[in-house]
Amino acid sequence: MDIIRFVKNWTLPISMVTGALSYFIYASIPALDFTHPFVSEFTSIIQPVLIFCMLFLAFCKIAPHELRPHWWQFWLLLIQMGLFCALSGVLCLFPDTSYRLILEGAMLSILCPTATACAVVTMKLGGNAAATTTYTMAVNLAVAVLAPLMLPLAHPQEGIAFLPAFFIIIRKVFPLLFCPLLAAWLVRYCFPSLHKKCLAQKDLAFYLWAIALAIAIAVTCKAIMHSSEPVLQILGIAVVSLFCCIFQFAVGKWVGTQYGCRIEGGQALGQKNTVFIIWLGYTFLTPVTAVAGGFYSVWHNLINTYQLYKKRKQDEALVK
Repeated sequence: MDIIRFVKNWTLPISMVTGALSYFIYASIPALDFTHPFVSEFTSIIQPVLIFCMLFLAFCKIAPHELRPHWWQFWLLLIQMGLFCALSGVLCLFPDTSYRLILEGAMLSILCPTATACAVVTMKLGGNAAATTTYTMAVNLAVAVLAPLMLPLAHPQEGIAFLPAFFIIIRKVFPLLFCPLLAAWLVRYCFPSLHKKCLAQKDLAFYLWAIALAIAIAVTCKAIMHSSEPVLQILGIAVVSLFCCIFQFAVGKWVGTQYGCRIEGGQALGQKNTVFIIWLGYTFLTPVTAVAGGFYSVWHNLINTYQLYKKRKQDEALVK
């Protein structure tokens, strides 16, 4: 029982360590080199499936009428998009700066939309999952519009036009957000007995997220280890992603507190879709900046681990 309790209490750090160790052990066995293409293909399939199932279970607990805008969401959206535009403007004005990679890493860390798993962690912390889901939808749409407009200005590349880039981003992020939501509502209204069974699965969504996180950390390790940039540049990106992570959690909590939504505000602005950061870096910016997503994944999950620890201690104190 002590082992089971330990695993439940420290699910996220165990998941992160498992993902990292799995990658390094797997990559260090030459006899398995021929399996790399198959594993990459399997990973690209299983991760979206896990995320879909996780979100479906989480969205089963959210009724359509609960998805409504709040003022704190407007202010967070304004802060997030405003900071991104400001950083883009700096790179437009100083295209040859020696700090380009650091600034691009900061841009990705700020621009990146809220993680699809945010609703799951928000519920675990005792917050309103519907509020963070509403923000997740809004920020994804904002990113789909602003990213194709600003990224080509900050990092000019041939062949990147607004409309194609807009539809690429929409195709990348929205199916995994809207499809599980629509499926959950379909089950809610058409299959009430199945919906009741889904609601009974209290922590399954969280543990599915832990498995998806282990895979994401393994992918992160691969991105970092295959980078050919100098160590100092990589460390610079790591530090700036840490600063952006702490800053966004703090600002999100501060803004949310003004409207009685401290947990929701912090998670909405601080917890990011780090796989999307990696993809944006490879697609629109200097590929090495994609490691910002990997480092951010570590930072925001460490913060979530600490928050879950505090929540558990508070619950235990109430029981006593």
